[in-house]
Amino acid sequence: MRELIEIFWIFFKMSAVTFGGGYAMLPILQREIVDKRAWMTHERIIDYYAVSQGLPGIIAVNVSIFIGKERKGILGGVAGALGIVGPCLVIITIIAAMLSNFHTLPIVRNAFAGVAVCVAALILDAVTTLWKKAVIDKLGLMIFAVVFIGMAVFSLSPIILILSSAILGIVIKKTRKEKSR
Repeated sequence: MRELIEIFWIFFKMSAVTFGGGYAMLPILQREIVDKRAWMTHERIIDYYAVSQGLPGIIAVNVSIFIGKERKGILGGVAGALGIVGPCLVIITIIAAMLSNFHTLPIVRNAFAGVAVCVAALILDAVTTLWKKAVIDKLGLMIFAVVFIGMAVFSLSPIILILSSAILGIVIKKTRKEKSR
């Protein structure tokens, strides 16, 4: 029970201070889950991000469910999901109840402009972290370029790109193993 509460609390705190979605929380996840608690490797979290990108729903919620489930089964997944959505639910409910024209207030627009810059920096940090872990050879660079062009130029579905990249990775790694024998 203690660990379920800990899972809930980690994701609750993370959600309360993270603006910008799932990728913006990656540095905090790294610190809380990998560095501080050693619950899993950074690579495992990146795998969860990759799968979550191709699934329906919010990336942060999906990742919290995966991590919680890995720690404490289904109840851990539920604890992670409740933790990640809790602050958002409370904050949005209060804002909606108090202010119908909240987004038109100059102070709110200015605050969100500042937050947007912060979120961009957090996402850039997440991208550089992912880059260092994922793009480690020419194959990784090639897959990255193809996926980036597929999304940016052709607006291909992330699911198609993730599945294609997974298949390509399996085929190439298998081919390399057979050649090295």
